[in-house]
Amino acid sequence: MPVPSFLNSVLGGSWTARPLDVSDFAATWRADGPDGALFVKAVPLARASMLEAEADGLAALAATGTVRTPQLAGCWRDGERDQCLLAMEWLDLARPDQRFGERLGHALGALHRTPPPEGDGRFGWHRNNVLGATPQLNTWSPQDGRAGWLRFLTDQRLGALRERLARRGAPPGLLTALDPLIDGLEHFFPADFSPRASLIHGDLWSGNRAMLKDGSPVIFDPAVSISDPEAELAMLELFGPAPAGFAEAYAEAGLQPGGSAEGAMQRRKLYQLYHLLNHALLYGGSYLSEAERVARALLPR
Repeated sequence: MPVPSFLNSVLGGSWTARPLDVSDFAATWRADGPDGALFVKAVPLARASMLEAEADGLAALAATGTVRTPQLAGCWRDGERDQCLLAMEWLDLARPDQRFGERLGHALGALHRTPPPEGDGRFGWHRNNVLGATPQLNTWSPQDGRAGWLRFLTDQRLGALRERLARRGAPPGLLTALDPLIDGLEHFFPADFSPRASLIHGDLWSGNRAMLKDGSPVIFDPAVSISDPEAELAMLELFGPAPAGFAEAYAEAGLQPGGSAEGAMQRRKLYQLYHLLNHALLYGGSYLSEAERVARALLPR
């Protein structure tokens, strides 16, 4: 069933659809109908969980009432065409203005300060999701606090990607750098430092954040989990500095990094390594050597 016909059947009215692009991860359309425009994604039915997890993450972020996300129209499995479709409101975006960073900082600070909807202080999420096209594991940590975060970071984040890279035939030098780093993660977290358990977007590079015409920041394409909010800030700065005014506005939420400034910088590099490893999995090439370089630089001297 073509996209317009399918939308007619599930949403009612008369819809048209114009194909936009086929990315590495999904085909996309702009659909126009009686209730306005929608942005529609589609993947083969075998990958339906990817879009269902995205819908779940958007709903969780929206439920906090802290940061704007696209409003969901629905996520459906279309067995007739062997595909899953995710539809959300079409966003009319504007070029970020001089105060965009400030508004984004306030919104993310409010998100990270809001008590998470589940987990009882533990780290994880009620389902796995994806980071790009890589499965992201979110099994709950066995406990809260520092020990729970170290176990989550080992098993569900860095260790999980290390194993995927090994199965993919990653260079031995990268694996030998990762092994002692993962075994010694407690080095990055002083005994008196316990990461805060916060709901985070999880993949907040510049392509997953924007500004609406009314000036509001909006975020999309999440890979949510309840994690250390410092991990969010690390990804936000992986490919360039945060927008001007962001840091000062975010600090107003009172979520200061724990421990020393040097320790916070090392943890930021550690959290960025997770995303570099994911890029090494997805794209190979220079990301493999960059991930190895960062991993070796983080090893205790």
